[in-house]
Amino acid sequence: MADMIVLLRQVPDLVEELELNDDSTDVEREFMKFVLSEWDDYALEEALLVKEASQGSVTVVALDDPDVDQVLYTALAKGADKAVKLTGSEEGWIDSHQRARTIASWMRNQTYDLVLTGVQSVEDIDGQVGMLLAQELQHPHVSVVVSVETKNGSARVTQEFGGGRFSELDVQLPAVLGIQQSRQAPRYAPISRVRQAQQAGGLEEVPTEVSGGSGLTVRRLYAPESTDHAEMLEGSADEVADKIIELLRSRGLIK
Repeated sequence: MADMIVLLRQVPDLVEELELNDDSTDVEREFMKFVLSEWDDYALEEALLVKEASQGSVTVVALDDPDVDQVLYTALAKGADKAVKLTGSEEGWIDSHQRARTIASWMRNQTYDLVLTGVQSVEDIDGQVGMLLAQELQHPHVSVVVSVETKNGSARVTQEFGGGRFSELDVQLPAVLGIQQSRQAPRYAPISRVRQAQQAGGLEEVPTEVSGGSGLTVRRLYAPESTDHAEMLEGSADEVADKIIELLRSRGLIK
C-alpha cells in the first residue's frame, strides 16, 4: 500500500507549428496549443497500476499551466483520488527549477510514500523535475523507470538502459521516480466521466509563491533552416546505387 503523488505538466503540442516570440528567446505561447506531457501521462498510468495492485491513493498535482484544469479532471476520471492545482504562476512559463521548488514547498506539508513524474520535459534545457524535486526534499531518486512495485515500505523499480538492458532496484520510501514508460498504455477516460468529475468538483486550489530559477539565460533561439539541397536520384536500382557510391566518394566518406 502506497500513497502516491503524481506531478502533471502541460507542454506545447509539437504537432502544431511553433513560432518564436519577438525577441527570439522563447516560442510564442499566446496562441499555442498545450497538451499533457507524454511522460507525465505514463507516470499517472503507472501510479494507477500500483494503486490497483496494492491499494493506496493517487494525488495529482500541477501548476496552473494553460488548460491544466481539464488535465486534472481527466486524471480524476481515470481513477486519481485527489487533484490539486498550485496557483501563482499565471504570469507565464516557469522553468523546471522553479517548478521543483514550488512543488516542494507544498509537498513538505503532505503525507506520501512515492512521487512519480515524467522522466523529462520537451520544453526545458534541463527539464528533469523529478531529479530537482528529489534534491529539494532530500529523497532517493531513480530515473528512466519503466515499472514500479511497492511492498513493506520499499519500492522495487525497473530501470531501463540503452541497448535493451534493465536493472532492478529496491528503493526505500519516500522516494521520487522519473517515469520513462508505464507497463501499459495510458488508459482512456470517456468524456462523460470527465464531465462527471467536473460536475463533482473536487479540484483543490492552493496559492503558492514561485521563486528562484535555473540561473540559465536563453540569449536567442533560431528556427530550423529550410534548404533545397535534396536531390532525387532516378534510374534503375543499380544506377541509383552507383550514384550513391559516387556521391559518398566525392564527400570523402568512402574510398
